[in-house]
Amino acid sequence: MSPAITLDDVRDEGRRLAAAAAADSLPLRMMGGVAVHVRCPSAARPELARSYGDVDFIGLSRARAEITDFFEAHGYAGDRMFNALHGAQRLNFMDPARGRPIDVVLDRFSMCHEIDLRDRLLLEPDTIPLPDLLLTKLQVVELNDKDVRDLLALLGDHDHDLDRLTSLLGTDWGFEHTVRRNLARVAEAADGFGLDDAFVATVRAQVGRITGALDEGKKSLRWQLRATVGERARWYQVPEEARR
Repeated sequence: MSPAITLDDVRDEGRRLAAAAAADSLPLRMMGGVAVHVRCPSAARPELARSYGDVDFIGLSRARAEITDFFEAHGYAGDRMFNALHGAQRLNFMDPARGRPIDVVLDRFSMCHEIDLRDRLLLEPDTIPLPDLLLTKLQVVELNDKDVRDLLALLGDHDHDLDRLTSLLGTDWGFEHTVRRNLARVAEAADGFGLDDAFVATVRAQVGRITGALDEGKKSLRWQLRATVGERARWYQVPEEARR
């Protein structure tokens, strides 16, 4: 049996695949926890360190065949049944040497809320752009410990493009509502990780900066109409529905 070409550490494997995709000019970018680790030095701090089980990607549906060929050339086997049934929205691959999955969503990231990324994939190397990476974490209605650690790293290490945030969230009250709730949760939770005061202050300053921009941002008629309903109706999708 030939040796596996995949790498044991999933963070190194994510970097390997991202670099290979860039070399092939393939519209494929990382997202999720490994992407946060790649973009945020603070994700490696002992206070924010966490485990990584797999690496997630997003690509363009028009490049579905090329993406399939890419992963098969780099040591992965496609889930042929799943990909035949769901290939318009996502693709699944497996590293047979390690039993480690790769999930590739196409065009849109859709869990509790939806983010259209078709025009965003080629803006930055390796991962989706930072504000979009931030939003993929802030859209989670029920944050877990890993989400909070990733958000602390993203907010502590980077200023984020406020225009991207306000233009997207200003058309979707439900998404903005989830983002506001989660920003408040992260700011409150920041004291519980043993982080130094300067880092916590930076996180809270970023939360204030983003919240202030949302306060001042333009709101569409759709946003305004949905705001009148508020939490009387569910404002998010549950992930199982979003992944169906």
